[in-house]
Amino acid sequence: PQIRAGLYADLKENNILTEFEKPSPEALIHRYNLSQVQGIFYRAKDIVITAHRNVPGEYKQLFRYLKLFGLMAYIEGDVEHGFTITIDGPASLFGASTRYGTDLAKFLPALLNVSKWSLEANLSPKQQYDNTPSVARFTLDSDCGLVSHYKKAKEYDSMLEQAFASRWQKTKTEWILEREVDLLPIPGSVMVPDFRLVHPDGRDYVLEIVGYWRPEYLRKKFAQVRKSGAKNIILAISERLNLAGAGVKVDEVLAKVVWFKKKIIPKDILAVINS
Repeated sequence: PQIRAGLYADLKENNILTEFEKPSPEALIHRYNLSQVQGIFYRAKDIVITAHRNVPGEYKQLFRYLKLFGLMAYIEGDVEHGFTITIDGPASLFGASTRYGTDLAKFLPALLNVSKWSLEANLSPKQQYDNTPSVARFTLDSDCGLVSHYKKAKEYDSMLEQAFASRWQKTKTEWILEREVDLLPIPGSVMVPDFRLVHPDGRDYVLEIVGYWRPEYLRKKFAQVRKSGAKNIILAISERLNLAGAGVKVDEVLAKVVWFKKKIIPKDILAVINS
């Protein structure tokens, strides 16, 4: 019986809760209020966010979360004047995606960490009994009183990035690896590279890690690289990705390309720089 009970114990539905960190009443109320708004986004056709002039680091953090959750967004603006971000909602897809809706909902706590912003969402509520299409509009801004449970700053977005940075520090080279990278404005969007490589003689490259993304996001990412026209971009691409299946052709971008399996090797990056 004990062996039978232990079978498939690793599955989430078979996990047994043994202890948990008890939240404070205030934290519980904040999470409840936040979840009420997050639920609205499941019916969103699109969301337009106006991120007013803020600290540049807040923009970077916001765009990193856009990338982390794989949201399809169109971005206009600059650091000095602010950005307008239009995000496709789950109701705009050919088939409503629960996973995409969840990722969009998880983006809201990241937005709450930006000092000054406002958003407007066009919603597609459930059909009426007579099947006539219905529309609704939802607005929110930085004075809403909602509280984020996300930390405001995180040095690395993934263990892959952290491990690469650690290996770089042990590499004998004049090239300096920087984490804080300037935004790269491109038509209709903005790129937030993962790292910047700087040489004492003035040369510099930006490094973008292309890891485990969905096909539609891969297509968008490579389109961004093409639009940028920049020749100092290095793409570190996972060999696990099915680029051909996503309709992506690496030879159509000007960027230098480094392929990796499970980890990014600094000497491979240096080799492509010196090639």
